[in-house]
Amino acid sequence: MRHRTIGTDPATRREVSVLSLGAMLFGTATDEATSYAILDRYVEAGGTFVDTSNNYAFWQNGGQGGESETLLGRWRRSRGIGTEIVFATKLGARPLAPGTSYRDNPEGLSAKVIRESAERSRERLGVDRIDLLYAHIEDRTVALRETVEGFAELVAEGTVGLLGASNHRAWRVERARALAATAGLPGYDVLQYHRSYLPPRVDQPSELDPDGQIGWAGPDLVSYLRAEPRLTLVAYSPLLKGAYAKPERLGEAYALPGTPARLAALRAVAAETGATVNQVVLAWLMGGDVPAIPLVGFSSLAQLEEALAAVDLELTAEQRTRLDAAH
Repeated sequence: MRHRTIGTDPATRREVSVLSLGAMLFGTATDEATSYAILDRYVEAGGTFVDTSNNYAFWQNGGQGGESETLLGRWRRSRGIGTEIVFATKLGARPLAPGTSYRDNPEGLSAKVIRESAERSRERLGVDRIDLLYAHIEDRTVALRETVEGFAELVAEGTVGLLGASNHRAWRVERARALAATAGLPGYDVLQYHRSYLPPRVDQPSELDPDGQIGWAGPDLVSYLRAEPRLTLVAYSPLLKGAYAKPERLGEAYALPGTPARLAALRAVAAETGATVNQVVLAWLMGGDVPAIPLVGFSSLAQLEEALAAVDLELTAEQRTRLDAAH
């Protein structure tokens, strides 16, 4: 397993594996025995970066979430896991009541919520400090300064290490980071967005923003990351829920003129390397000029093994050029 550094402050930065394990469905759709087996194998292979959220997976049972964090806490204790594994979690999108959703009833990002939700996440995970805590979605009902200061207080107290943002407009990320820098406070070091080889349509209103897709790492965000190389991009849903292996699952979201050409280029490179199309996508993400840490969720050990093999797949410059140019 290869590793890279996330964060800039020597007091909080961490070395993590270049492949992150998503625990979204652990404890709900993925049963405990399977979840434990996947976690054990991931760690055995050198994986050190596990991702969850305080609202996972509320939609599975009509609750508010917390099942994933709770399972990870049980697994940690049962395996004697200490600080060698970096746990990332998120807050802000937990529904305020069972049967509701973050779309219409989110907890938000007030200083009070940040403190209370982070404390509950620490309890469920069974940790003294959350290694990486994300603002899961935007909250435009709260002054951005309050959110920035709320997160910074937890870092100062030592109950949170690194800070991150997910599903925010690039200008909101920059504004928050500028506020933090001006005040001498810790800011977002890690950005978690949907990124994959196939781009989706971004012109349709999304569930989070009427201006269109907000969670996709599109040109604006990638340009921002290129200008800020010390930021880390964590790419969620890189394998499009299995759609690379079964393109009929792509649906209207990927009905773009360039999709057939990109799929053809992907298959050609997979054939040349002897890898699967999924492995080529992961290698493309990990080794690009704006490298990403793919965040992948698995429901079986076979899926995990396929992804682990991608860590050692090196694409040539010519193959990358061909993949990037396909449209």
